[in-house]
Amino acid sequence: MEVLSTPSNGAVNGHKSNGVTHGGHHNCTASHHENGGRKEFGSIKPGWFSEFSQMWPGEAFSLKIENLLFKGKSDYQDVMLFESATYGKVLTLDGAIQHTENGGFPYTEMIVHLPLGSIPNPTKVSRQFFPYLAAGFEDPRVTLHIGDGAEFVRGAEKGYYDAIIVDSSDPIGPAKELFERAFFEAVWRALRPGGVVCTQAESIWLHMHFIKHIIANCRQVFKGSVNYAWTTVPTYPSGVIGYMLCSTEGPKVDFKNPVNPVDKHHLKSNNAPPLKYYNSEIHKAAFTLPSFAAELLE
Repeated sequence: MEVLSTPSNGAVNGHKSNGVTHGGHHNCTASHHENGGRKEFGSIKPGWFSEFSQMWPGEAFSLKIENLLFKGKSDYQDVMLFESATYGKVLTLDGAIQHTENGGFPYTEMIVHLPLGSIPNPTKVSRQFFPYLAAGFEDPRVTLHIGDGAEFVRGAEKGYYDAIIVDSSDPIGPAKELFERAFFEAVWRALRPGGVVCTQAESIWLHMHFIKHIIANCRQVFKGSVNYAWTTVPTYPSGVIGYMLCSTEGPKVDFKNPVNPVDKHHLKSNNAPPLKYYNSEIHKAAFTLPSFAAELLE
């Protein structure tokens, strides 16, 4: 297993793996310099944490703070960890929620299992995740690389990976590159024929114009399947998040019907950790969009 980790600066992290592991969450940074100005995206008021952003103007998401566990600054971000009243421990970087103990599992389970459940016997996998949330680095099968993930993908061996999972931050600042055609072309080059990619793709309630832009870029690059799926995440703005799933030319990939079904018996027999959200029925349902979204994304 080969893992590339970046300090959440908009780059991508990659790994090739014999198993399935989970990534972290997305969100924008708390402050973004644009045209010389500074936009604040997170705030703390007595007893409460609030997240707001230019990505979702006119609204904010707030959590009651029961106990502040840590507040400091790394080489890259302002880091805060607190116990919330409803979602357990909460990690924020630069004022943006990255992970909640009791509400984050739908995102991580879906971004991994939607693509890997759609291809037979995936053995080489690439992903992005926040290093603070990653587990399994002590596994002897893991080789950890810390660096620019986008550069890593550009330098990857052609046709090497079965699947690439891009757990990116929102398309603000450096992360904007991860939603452009040039990056998708680098991903396409790194995938084998019939290989798949799954990338974070924003909310149908807030970002339909941007989702259409992502789909247009993907359809220009990936000549296999191109699909949009979504799931619920209670601690993300609007309560939902989407995924782009694409495949290269080669063996046909039907993302909507998993070829690696997951059930309780399978998990127990493989000593795998229990899944709290994902199952084969949820997998299929993730591709059913509300009428307004389906019409706009056709």
